[in-house]
Amino acid sequence: MQKSRFLTLFLLLPCMAHASIIDNCEVGCPTGGSAQTVVREVYTLNNNRDRKFANWVAYKITKASQSGGRSRSWKRDPDLPSTDTLAPAAYQGSSAALAVDRGHQAPLAGLGADVDWKALNYLSNITPQASALNQGAWKRLEDKERELALRRDVAAVWSVTGPLFERHIGTLPAAPGVEIPSGYWKIIFIGASPEEGEYAAFILDQTTPKNANFCDALVTVAEIERRTHPALSFWSALPAQKVQSLKTRKGKLAQEMGCPD
Repeated sequence: MQKSRFLTLFLLLPCMAHASIIDNCEVGCPTGGSAQTVVREVYTLNNNRDRKFANWVAYKITKASQSGGRSRSWKRDPDLPSTDTLAPAAYQGSSAALAVDRGHQAPLAGLGADVDWKALNYLSNITPQASALNQGAWKRLEDKERELALRRDVAAVWSVTGPLFERHIGTLPAAPGVEIPSGYWKIIFIGASPEEGEYAAFILDQTTPKNANFCDALVTVAEIERRTHPALSFWSALPAQKVQSLKTRKGKLAQEMGCPD
């Protein structure tokens, strides 16, 4: 049986309370979103029952968590009400009509060795992501996460990611009430705390060309907060004055990911 738990009315607290077992939120999950938070071995996910996608997904990549070649067997999330998430049939015809892939938020290759890896294919962890983005800059950003985790001096890479809905892109042909995200954000951490500056934040639009450089998508955490809806807040456990300074400047980690100063 997979280790999985559906929690309501909690956001940051479940991650902290179970950090000794499941530490996807060790660096800090966002506050905001909804009351539907699912804590799994492989990721922690906050679901949006209206949009049918996650508001955010937090996960941890290590040297031991990585594995390629895992299958993609799409399933409805068994720990969410059936009205609050999608079934595989919702994606019927979407690839041909819209040139979108079923894009993982918590990545399959980075987490495929986890005992709970099959939960990566639950559709709560999936969004319709433009094929050029999913196979281009987004893939290269995920590749960089895995490279960071393989460094001798890095114990783990913590990431939080989610969709943006800033303009109308389209709807799924088989689920016309489901709006397609206009873009995606991701925040990547190494080290013990954002105070060390070892983080990088990105926003990539759905129209990003396949050959684009993810470094061109660098943003501040404050910009992600401003553009998410429902609004999310990061690092709320840190002193307000200190966290405001962190959020309004780009982190130092991007330089270690190959991005110029």
